[in-house]
Amino acid sequence: MTAPLSDDHLPAVTAPTPAQRPDPTRTAPALVLSGVTKRFGSIAALDDVHIELGPHELLALVGPSGCGKSTMLRVVAGLLAADAGRIELGGTVVDDGRLQVPPERRMIGLVFQEHTLFPHLTVARNIAFGLSGATRAQSRARVGEVLELVGLPELRDRYPHELSGGERQRVALGRALAPRPTLMLLDEPFASLDANLRAQIRNDVVAILRAARTPAVFVTHDQTEAMAVGDRVAVMRAGRIEQLSTPWQVFHQPTSRFVAAFMGEASFMPIDRATTEASTELGPLGPLEGRIPIDAVAMVRPDDMTFEVHSGGDAEITAVEFRGPTYCYTLRLGSGVVVQAIRSHLVHAEVGTRVRAMLVPGHRAVVVRDPN
Repeated sequence: MTAPLSDDHLPAVTAPTPAQRPDPTRTAPALVLSGVTKRFGSIAALDDVHIELGPHELLALVGPSGCGKSTMLRVVAGLLAADAGRIELGGTVVDDGRLQVPPERRMIGLVFQEHTLFPHLTVARNIAFGLSGATRAQSRARVGEVLELVGLPELRDRYPHELSGGERQRVALGRALAPRPTLMLLDEPFASLDANLRAQIRNDVVAILRAARTPAVFVTHDQTEAMAVGDRVAVMRAGRIEQLSTPWQVFHQPTSRFVAAFMGEASFMPIDRATTEASTELGPLGPLEGRIPIDAVAMVRPDDMTFEVHSGGDAEITAVEFRGPTYCYTLRLGSGVVVQAIRSHLVHAEVGTRVRAMLVPGHRAVVVRDPN
């Protein structure tokens, strides 16, 4: 094995110019995508995408496989050219169909799920790899800062094979942060970690980015992770942004049936417009803004539903799933509509039990569009 190299052998760093150095007081958007389109033959991987990212914002990009998430990161990074639209980084145009700034000049940090650390370099030299052109003292100082930031100062002389999965992830993040990028792009950064470690490392990475005040776009296929990470969540479908809102809004106030179903367990019921107040078989929908679209349905999530055992009840339990602290009950209502209800593990009822289904007090069905 190659012996660890001392700090005197670290590559020199390039001190960012004032124009490159992130300004913690800046108010310009970190990233603006205006009508960005990218096609591969007849397939629109990105289709008229519009996004504006705040100067210190963390955006989670979530959607099914093939929806265009990773393509968007590659276009923003400059690894792919947009076919149409405009991309700005910190107020500077980097792609508008005529100008395309190369990736190395965009001051973007990239982190992938594979980590892609150099196995023959120590932690310190991996972090310093993207830095060149300044004195050894500057290099040593910056590497020390980053090691402290990612919480690994005692591991500076270890090699990647001597690290845990979580430690390798933090080294990869540190290497991307070392040149002081104006934007971080993370593509499924936690996918290779086991479930127990994943949440811990995710929280660590978010804390590191917030401490560095570095805006970031996370790509993930995990809805829970998207809501835990993002200040806002962008839900993608077939190359388009279906909804861009806060985590609370995409979960509790989805704009379409697709978003509602993708972001969590959901059941849907027809809306009865025959009465003076729009309702479902669970009761009135409550105060609504404006008219209900003709293609709308009512959504309830399992935590919205409850029931009481009743021999003359309007619903029947058709399935029971034990989830540790809770049971998830599948109920078939009188109309044949199927909904789910989450109850404490202390509440147990068998399949076939007649129950009276109802909404939890304070909860109500949400109206969503169902264009398909």
